[in-house]
Order: sequence, then structure tokens, then C-alpha cells
Amino acid sequence: MNADDLLKRVREDNVKFISLQFTDVVGTVKSVDMPVQQLPEALENGIWFDGSSVEGFARIQESDMHLRPDIDTYAVLPWSPIELRRARLFCDIYQPDGTPFAGDPRGTLKRILAKLKERGWTYNVGPEPEFFLFKPNNGGVHPVPHDVGGYFDFSPHDEAVRVRSELMEALRSMGLEVEVGHHEVAIGQHEIDFRFADALRTADNVLTLKYTVKAIAAQNGLVASFMPKPIFGINGSGMHCHQSLFNAEGENLFYSDDDEYHLSPIAYGFIAGQLHHARALSAVVAPTVNSYKRLVPGYEAPVYVGWAQINRSALIRIPRFTKGQHKAMRAELRCPDPSCNPYLAFTAMLAAALDGIDRGMTPPDPLNNVNVYHLTPEERAQWNIRELPGSLLEALSELESDSVIKSALGEAIYETFRRAKLEEWDEFRIRVMDWEVERFLESA
Repeated sequence: MNADDLLKRVREDNVKFISLQFTDVVGTVKSVDMPVQQLPEALENGIWFDGSSVEGFARIQESDMHLRPDIDTYAVLPWSPIELRRARLFCDIYQPDGTPFAGDPRGTLKRILAKLKERGWTYNVGPEPEFFLFKPNNGGVHPVPHDVGGYFDFSPHDEAVRVRSELMEALRSMGLEVEVGHHEVAIGQHEIDFRFADALRTADNVLTLKYTVKAIAAQNGLVASFMPKPIFGINGSGMHCHQSLFNAEGENLFYSDDDEYHLSPIAYGFIAGQLHHARALSAVVAPTVNSYKRLVPGYEAPVYVGWAQINRSALIRIPRFTKGQHKAMRAELRCPDPSCNPYLAFTAMLAAALDGIDRGMTPPDPLNNVNVYHLTPEERAQWNIRELPGSLLEALSELESDSVIKSALGEAIYETFRRAKLEEWDEFRIRVMDWEVERFLESA
């Protein structure tokens, strides 16, 4: 689609306002809204904005930033009223001298994908974002799940099914190829999966899904949350990511006819790289203090660094191969959660994988038919199975010593990300929690 095609579609869709969108370093969507009459000028020349108050952008004395819309990301926001119909365009960010802004998360992913394209390869990702729907709690602290269903539950009169169907239709209207939606394990928990695509489009789609789910939920009087662990004692929300590499001819580079698991040397290097960098990688793909309350044994979230076919206690799972479906060969990374900035998460995941490929790394033996959660510490040591970090602070320490992932993020992104996350840790560290009051108020 070119600019003329876009302007035609805007007129046909009766759009009144355009939201030009981007994210800060932690993944919060930012938006600049303009009347549709200003769109031709914005498409030709971009628009200027003040980046001094955006997390990770510019200091006051160098605050001017330039947004350039990506016309291929056009979508009407289906919850906006007809008389004030809005559409959105994701944007790339440039500096006044015309160079790409090093602190732009979307630009960071585009840069590593451009290097991958020089090899003739494409990085595809198919995420599985999970979320909760809660009832309004009228100022209460603890969330109240919207339903009492369980995994794959169905009821012809289930209100949650109606809301989830409305969510899926809204996402489809915005260009996502929704594959399935279903109730997840925990009460009030849901998952909507959309078809895999190249990493940049997928990252755009993750953001689209998150704010669409929140907007449609709000229209139904509900609160949607992508918080990794909102309720103690039940499963948290992850974002398992199915990954593969394709060449320019459309062949899946993970497939081999000669291997027991139908994996190629490229696939083994990819897996080994992500396992090697897993502890540092977790800081980017599970980036909140709350993420590490999900990454604990007993709730289907991965804790131990290993790979396997089928085994869901492993960090990387290889779905079983179906004869004739070579293109479906993939590696599922199970530690990401939907609180991450998808642009940075996919950048870090790809950098770790390419390091494994380029250095010819070999993964350890697969953990097939082994429930790692049932192994003793001594047995895990014999298998050489490491654990993911137990806290955000530990993960940030691992990231600090990982030159591969830091280099992929770039100095500007890394320093800002680290500063924001250390501030989050410090704020968390000094808060007094309900558990502490219950445990120590009278006993101490």
C-alpha cells in the first residue's frame, strides 16, 4: 500500500482522527492524535514531537523527535464511536538530522532484522499471549475474576465466551489473523492466538492485541490485565513464543529429514544460543518484579534451563513433527510474559539465537520424559540444569554481564532499560506487603 492507497482507505472508512503510535522502552504505547486532514502532510514529512518526557528518549536540551508513519500498519480502532472514528499507524522515530533514533524499540528490532535479511533469512514468531478478565473491584486491592471456568471449558451461556468472541472479532477487524481463543487454566484467564508472522509485524500485533483487549473489556464493564501473576496460588499469564527461521525461498531452516527430532544444525544452534543466554534473556522477556512470581515451580511456567520435545517443564519445547508439515517446525520459548516490550523481547531472543548459530553451539541432551520439577537439586546438577533468575534484580545482574544481548539492544536502549528496571526494583523493595504485615505485625 502506498500513500495514495492509504488516503483512499481512510476516506472509505470514514476516519476522523489518526493516532500515530510508538512505545517507550518499557513497552508503554504512546500516541499522538491528529485530525485526518493533517494525514497527507504527516505521510510526506512526518511530524515533530517533544521526546523529553518519554521514558528512554531525549534530554530536554535535545528533545525534538520526528515520527514517520509506517503505512502498512494502518488499522481502524473498532471501539471508537462512528462519529469520532479513529485509526492508528505505528511509527518509526528519527532524530532531527534524519538518522534513526537509537532509543526507539521498534527501530532496534528493525536493525537486527535488517542484518538477518543480509543472510537471506526471516525470523518468524507466533506468540500465545494470556490475560485475565476481572470484574470492577470498586477500589479494592485484590482482583475478582470474571468467571469460574477452567482450561478449554465451554458453556452455552458463558458470559466470558461472549466477551472473548467480541475480542476475537475486534482483533480480526484490525488485521490480525486470529487462529483460536480459549479459556486458560486459571479462573478468569484467557488466551487468544494469532497466526505467526515476521518478528516486526508480530511485535506490532502483540501491542495491538493488548490495547484492543483492554478497550473492548472496558466497554463490557471489565478490566483486562496482562500482569504475569495477578493472583496468588493459581497460574499466571505467559506469552509462549513459537519461533522459526525461513530463507528467501520460503524454506524452513529448522527442518532436517535426517535427524531424530527433524531438527537442522541451524535449529540446534538456535536452541543452544537461547539456552546459553537464558538467564540474561529473562530480564528482557520477563521484565517486571511480578514476572518472577510467575516463574516458580508448580504452575506450568518454566524455571529450569533445558529443552525437550513435548515436555512442558522445559524452557524450550519442540512441538512434535507431523509428516508433510515441514514448515511447521519450530522452537517454543516458554519464559516470556506479556508484560514485555515485544520489540525488545524479539530483538534479544534473536540475538541469543544467532550467537548460538554463529558459534556452532550444541544444546545439552533433551529433557524428554523428565519432569524437571521432580528432580532433586543433586539430580539437576548431574544433568547440568541451571535455573532462571529468581528475581528481577538477579536477572538484571545477568543481563549486565551479557555482551551479546546488550549489544543487540544498543547502549541507549540498554542504559535506559536498566535504569527504569532498577527504579522499579527499588520501589518494590521498600514497599511493605500484605504478607509481611500478616506474618510479622504481631509475631515480631
